[in-house]
Amino acid sequence: MTAVTGPAKARSRGRQTAWAALLVVLVLVTAVLPLLLTGGQSGGRTLDPDDTSLNGSAALARLLEAHGVEVTRVETPGAAVAAAGPHTLLLVTEASFLDRAAAGRVSAAFGDRLIVGFVPYLDVLAPGVRRQGEARTRSRAPECALREAVRAGNAYTGGVSLTGPSGATGCYPAGDGHTMVRYTLDGHTVTVLGDASFMTNLRLAEDGNAALALNLAGARQKLIWLAEPDDPAEAGGPGDPGEGADGQARSLGDLIPRGVKWAVLQLAVAVAPGRPVARAQARARRGRAPARGRAGRGDRGGARTPVPVPPGQGPGRPRAAGRRGRPARPPASDCPAPRPRRRSPSPRPRAPAATLSRC
Repeated sequence: MTAVTGPAKARSRGRQTAWAALLVVLVLVTAVLPLLLTGGQSGGRTLDPDDTSLNGSAALARLLEAHGVEVTRVETPGAAVAAAGPHTLLLVTEASFLDRAAAGRVSAAFGDRLIVGFVPYLDVLAPGVRRQGEARTRSRAPECALREAVRAGNAYTGGVSLTGPSGATGCYPAGDGHTMVRYTLDGHTVTVLGDASFMTNLRLAEDGNAALALNLAGARQKLIWLAEPDDPAEAGGPGDPGEGADGQARSLGDLIPRGVKWAVLQLAVAVAPGRPVARAQARARRGRAPARGRAGRGDRGGARTPVPVPPGQGPGRPRAAGRRGRPARPPASDCPAPRPRRRSPSPRPRAPAATLSRC
């Protein structure tokens, strides 16, 4: 076996390291690239009136202010209840951090309520409204007599199909329900929408989204906007801030972003099978093949089969065969003694090469 020199080993290890690094980079790029492509949509504060990212709602807030509506941004349920009054509208979005106790405080506040998106504890914030199932978010026609929806026309709605209590008005039908429901509760107007995309900076200019958002959020002169807080634990109220949308405690796995899980899974699948192969290749280069590889040269147990020594040669190594396929030269002891040559006046012809003696 040819010995591997030091520089060759270094080059081999360098190539292995480069390929491993390239594999890790490719896996990370595959996992991070979708997040980078949608970074504008997922960056910033979702549905925040001061956020100018694609998922924010700064454009809607400026539009409301241009129409004479006072927009008050709050981060906690206590601040929302304190700012609410008989002639105000409280906007609660899916970005609002609420537990059941905080939802109860918000539902007891004065004024009308506008609930947009997948908001937790809908049974507390809008009693009588039920979620029927998921609905694909797309442009939909209102198909109702509600003035705010009729004036807006088609809008980008969906998310969840809803049904309301008796006497409720449903717009933008989807499945067995509607993606928008409005009804009156204790003298206050409650409006629920299954999706909040039409209010974001990304979708506001599409279809009749701006008109629908302006008609719904600008129904009163003062809008109390409950936005995403800096400290979610403080905004959740006295309840458990670790609860999910269904009221159950979230596990540690639920808090890990989906992109990180996918990257770890890809890295494990790509790297794990390659490690034994790389180790076997490195062992073969160093001449340290596994035991089962050496066993094939002898018997099953790996012991070498002894080579028989021809009689007369002793314990030494057997004589190598002659060149060009000629038989090996026998030992000197096996050759007869040479006969004395006699001179003859007439030369005798030489014997053919095949009949010459090897002695």
